[in-house]
Amino acid sequence: MATKSKIWLSSPHMSGKEQAFVKEAFDTNWVAPLGPNVDGFEKGLETYLGEGSHVAALSAGTAAIHLALVLLGVGRDDEVICQSKTFSASANPIVYLGAKPVFIDSERETWNMCPDTLEDAIKDRISKGKHPKAIIAVHLYGMPYKVDAIHDIASNYDIPVIEDSAESLGSRYKGRKCGTFGEIGILSFNGNKIITTSGGGALVSKSKAVKEKTVFLATQARDDSPAYLHSHIGYNYRMSNILAGIGRGQLEVLEDRVSKRRSIFQKYKQELESESIRFLEEEEGFYSNRWLSCILTESREMREGIRLLLESENIECRPLWKPMHQQPIFADAPRYINGVSDELFEKGLCLPSGSNLTDHDLDRVVKTLKSYFN
Repeated sequence: MATKSKIWLSSPHMSGKEQAFVKEAFDTNWVAPLGPNVDGFEKGLETYLGEGSHVAALSAGTAAIHLALVLLGVGRDDEVICQSKTFSASANPIVYLGAKPVFIDSERETWNMCPDTLEDAIKDRISKGKHPKAIIAVHLYGMPYKVDAIHDIASNYDIPVIEDSAESLGSRYKGRKCGTFGEIGILSFNGNKIITTSGGGALVSKSKAVKEKTVFLATQARDDSPAYLHSHIGYNYRMSNILAGIGRGQLEVLEDRVSKRRSIFQKYKQELESESIRFLEEEEGFYSNRWLSCILTESREMREGIRLLLESENIECRPLWKPMHQQPIFADAPRYINGVSDELFEKGLCLPSGSNLTDHDLDRVVKTLKSYFN
């Protein structure tokens, strides 16, 4: 019996516009890091995001978080507050610097950082003599976090926010693009993201000087000297001119990609919503790119039953992110837990959501999932 074709969770979706930019890089021999495509990609992102944004294109979203922490002066034994319900790349750079993550649980309306739990945690850390150096807040699966509430608390305690928008390019909060709210924002263009540069990311700031400092640090912190002179520790974090060419082509179709992913979410919701299958709704003022369409089931047993059924049909799916406070590597990290992210992990599942998902394959996912209940 022939194996059924693979349906991926979120695979790269090329537009055909990328080749012209990449070909130009080869034709002009701009195959080394930096070049016209890097400049063009950064300007395109700045125009798209608006709000006076300044963008530095980097090798990964993880690199952007690392540099954001460096720019905010985070060092050994400092504490950085981080959303627990996220991918480990949000938290790992804290440890790169010898600092300590403090994990905050979620609320149910957006699945993101709970403002009440955040404020309780800040008060408790301060009472213990630790004033957090930064807050890493995540727009999970493209759903904006409660921006006003989180940033009001951060402002009250004078703690800068790193806005992890790795999953939320194209999402908006009260009409404003995600990635523009934090002291520093970060983007990811990994192969599974809404647009991709194969591998890559970006740091977003409100200041040209911050962008220039980011570029300096990301290119090995070489001082302005004919000799190879270094007065700061630098990193090899700059995006290449070839990959930036892919990004320029992808950026031209970003809104189409958002529209398609939102339509996939609506199809799932229309076909599958029931007492047993629930979906994350948009609150007023929230607009999600629906990077991944996710469901909440009644129990871990149901989630696993559905997951294994889909996998048996060669359909890729995954549980929601396992919270960072459950990860063995962070077993000793302080955490402020209300039980929401644990429940989301137990009951939640990500369904195939790529913008290149065909109607036939989408119907196949729906039909397979429905068969679980028959």
